[in-house]
Amino acid sequence: MAADEPAHEVLLSDGNIEVRRYAPSIVAEVKVSATSRDPASSGFQPLADYIFGNNRPREKIAMTAPVARQRSGQTIDMTSPVARSPGTEGGDWTVQFFMPPEWTMETLPVPNNPDVTLRPVPARTLVAIRFSGSGGSGAQARHWELLQTWLVDKGYKAVGAPIFAGYDPPWTAPFLRRNEVMIEV
Repeated sequence: MAADEPAHEVLLSDGNIEVRRYAPSIVAEVKVSATSRDPASSGFQPLADYIFGNNRPREKIAMTAPVARQRSGQTIDMTSPVARSPGTEGGDWTVQFFMPPEWTMETLPVPNNPDVTLRPVPARTLVAIRFSGSGGSGAQARHWELLQTWLVDKGYKAVGAPIFAGYDPPWTAPFLRRNEVMIEV
């Protein structure tokens, strides 16, 4: 199942790590409580409802990949990296769907659910580490640690919190799933 992805250019590829320059985009997002067992699942439903027509004027919007989730308000100083498990830190989660590029803030349908907000995202550079599997918190933590080490070794400075991205529907066999941990630099 191939879904459109946000427009980007790969600036550097090093094994399963890429440095990418993303074009400006728009996200539909929802905040999920830090107490949620699975923020991706909790945030998915209101966002799916939005793109499937729970909006004004009840217009459908194409599904894109990835579904991204990030802790709100979390920052990590990359001058002395510390491996952190995404499931053990405070702060709520933000779950996002990227809107297809043909939409603008002026043309996107208005969400009926007040928890769903639309937000422009400026052009930015992200570094991503790709991995397969279920994409659970243990795998995310391991790959975030590997990515932190790579960033320090290559002289990059992280901005903000790590983003955990899943590209495939839940019925995809885990060994075929594409997951990523990304960070803005």
